[in-house]
Amino acid sequence: MSRLLYNTLKLLRPRQWIKNFAIFAAITFKGQLFEPSVFLRVSIAFIIFCMLSSAIYIINDIFDVKRDRLHPFKRFRPLAHKDLSVEYALALAMCLLFVSFWVGFFVNPTFFLLTIAYFLLQVSYTVFLKHIVILDILAIASGYILRVYAGEFASGLHISVWLLLTTISISLLLAAGKRRSELTLLLGNPNTKIEITRKSLSRYSERLLDVYASIFATSTFISYSLFTFLENESGFKLSIGVLMPDFLPSFFQKKWLMITILPVVYGLMRYLEDVYERHEGESPERVLLSDKPLLTSVLLWILLVIAIIYYVGP
Repeated sequence: MSRLLYNTLKLLRPRQWIKNFAIFAAITFKGQLFEPSVFLRVSIAFIIFCMLSSAIYIINDIFDVKRDRLHPFKRFRPLAHKDLSVEYALALAMCLLFVSFWVGFFVNPTFFLLTIAYFLLQVSYTVFLKHIVILDILAIASGYILRVYAGEFASGLHISVWLLLTTISISLLLAAGKRRSELTLLLGNPNTKIEITRKSLSRYSERLLDVYASIFATSTFISYSLFTFLENESGFKLSIGVLMPDFLPSFFQKKWLMITILPVVYGLMRYLEDVYERHEGESPERVLLSDKPLLTSVLLWILLVIAIIYYVGP
C-alpha cells in the first residue's frame, strides 16, 4: 500500500506545482495578497491548476511511456518503470480533470474557459507540438503565461503590461534553457538516439539554443527593469511616504522596486550557469530547489517585493 502511494505521488509530480505559484503574481503586485477574500479565490485557482497540471503530466506519461523507457532518466518514472498500470494512471487523470473543471466552473466563467484553454494547449503539446521545432518552446512558455492570466481572472485584477512582458520573456528563457539542457544531456549519452526520445531536439543546435537563451535573458532583464521603474503606487496601502510625508524627500518615496533588479539579475546569471556549466536546466523546478544560491536569490526577491509593496511603497 505504501509503495502504491509513493508511486502515485511520484506520478502526480508535486514538485511541478511550484510553477503554479505564478498564479499569485497579480494579487501580489496589486497589493491584494493579504485581502482574505481575494487570497481565497486565487488559492482555489492554485489548487485547481495543481490538479490540472498533475492530470496533464499523467496523460503525457501515458503517451510517452515507450519513449521514456529509452531515456536515461525518464525510464524510472512509474509508468515507464511499470510500477503503476496505465489503466490506473488514466483513471486517476480523469478524476483530477473532472474535479478541476467542476470547481473551476464555480470560480468564474472566464477562469473556467482559461482552464480549458490550458488543458487543450498541454494536450496539444503532448500529442504533437513538442515534436515541432520552435513551436515546442512557445508551447512550454505559453503554459507559464496562462498561469499568470489564471491569477488575473480568478482575482479580477490586472497586472502591468511590463510585468506581463517579463513573464513572457522569462517563460521563453526557461523553455529554451530546458531544451538546451535536454540536448546537452542526450548528446552526452551515446546510447540514446535524440530523434527517438525527442524529435524536435534533432532540429536544434546548441548554438541556436544559446542565441535563444541570450535573447530571452536580455529581454527579461530589460522588461523587468522597465516594470520596476514605471510602476506607480496605485493600490498600495501602507507606505513610509504616507506615515512620514514631511520627513522624507520625494525621491526616497519612489522607485524602490528597482532594488529588486539586483536579485533578478543574479538569478538570471545563476540559472544560465546551471544550464551551461552544471547542465541542470532540464527541469527548472528541480534546479530551483537544488541550487541554494538560486533559491536564496528567489526568496530574497520575494521578500523585497512584499516589503516594498506593502510597507515601503514602490
